[in-house]
Amino acid sequence: MTTAVPVAISDHAGPADVLARKGFGPRVRRLHGRIGAAHHQAEGMSFSRSLLAGQAHPRQLAALIRALAPAYGLIEARGPLLAAALGAEGFPWADLARSQALHQDIARLAVVPATPASAAAEIWLEHLQRLAQQAPHRFMAHVYVRYGGDLSGGQQLAEQANAILADQGLPPLQFWQFQRPIPVLKQELHDAIERMDLSADEELELLEESVIAFHDTQRLLAELGELAA
Repeated sequence: MTTAVPVAISDHAGPADVLARKGFGPRVRRLHGRIGAAHHQAEGMSFSRSLLAGQAHPRQLAALIRALAPAYGLIEARGPLLAAALGAEGFPWADLARSQALHQDIARLAVVPATPASAAAEIWLEHLQRLAQQAPHRFMAHVYVRYGGDLSGGQQLAEQANAILADQGLPPLQFWQFQRPIPVLKQELHDAIERMDLSADEELELLEESVIAFHDTQRLLAELGELAA
């Protein structure tokens, strides 16, 4: 299996990433400032460290993909109308959508032994369903955290995950592959988030929910870490 010295995603930014951060709008800057600590905590979890080191097991990767699919399905079913109602024009939904890739990956990894249904994924899905009904601006915090992560640290995770799968004769994941240039998609995502028309209270709740979104992720990461036992 592939091994490597793990490098934290947050320490992996290149010159282009640093330059892009200087161009962040005020809301995206506040979001990044708020989620920084939670991001580091997620990176420090056992599954994250194992994946960054190229030592995760294909069973864990298959479980991750299976767990993500329901929430992305909900995000992509409800997100466009919710975002439009908040004024998030220009959101690149079609280019960011991951549901089709996730279902393709699930089918291609069907040879990997099944894992128990994810309790963490179910909690996250129920949480998203409540937000879609009651607090769309909070729902959008999850949209930003998920797609922003897929376009950023997810690209490093993809390299390690695909190397692990290749060592086992398994196909690469489609989940982290995008058809348009990633810097362009990041900019369009950020611009749409900046366009949301929020009250001062909703702005604060958006920031608050971005941390909760990471906590939902951490719950799933902890579950995946237990699969290594």
